[in-house]
Amino acid sequence: MAEHQFHLKAHWPGLRNDVGEIETGQLKTKVSIPPEMEGPGVGTNPDEMLLGAAATCYIITLAAMMERSKLDKVDLTMESVGIVDVTKGIITYKKIIHHPVIVLHADASEMDVELALKLTQKAETSCMISRALKGNVEVEAEAIIRRDNHLQK
Repeated sequence: MAEHQFHLKAHWPGLRNDVGEIETGQLKTKVSIPPEMEGPGVGTNPDEMLLGAAATCYIITLAAMMERSKLDKVDLTMESVGIVDVTKGIITYKKIIHHPVIVLHADASEMDVELALKLTQKAETSCMISRALKGNVEVEAEAIIRRDNHLQK
């Protein structure tokens, strides 16, 4: 069994509305509470970082699955949305929705389109972060699959 460890250093100099710093691997940034939650909005925040972890894990997993399936693409982009509910002072990270857009080659078959769509759903259940969130935060993918309409050489 292989086991990987990731380390993070954090510094928080003050109280709730102060600005802290985190450093892990290649990431070094300021952190604070977002303005939507009456914070200073400096740097990033835990909500954005959770969304970023889920989104990057998902898109990397999807790309790896496409590679293993030998499904060639022109492009893969994505937008993700994190939905946080605040009811009576209780903050709950409810849902993450990924919106991947896969552009296949103009000559891609209908089977290629179906495979791409299938992989967008499979990647959501295979991603390590999605699995870690399961039972706590709903994660779903709403994909767009299309063929490239540019002239190919």
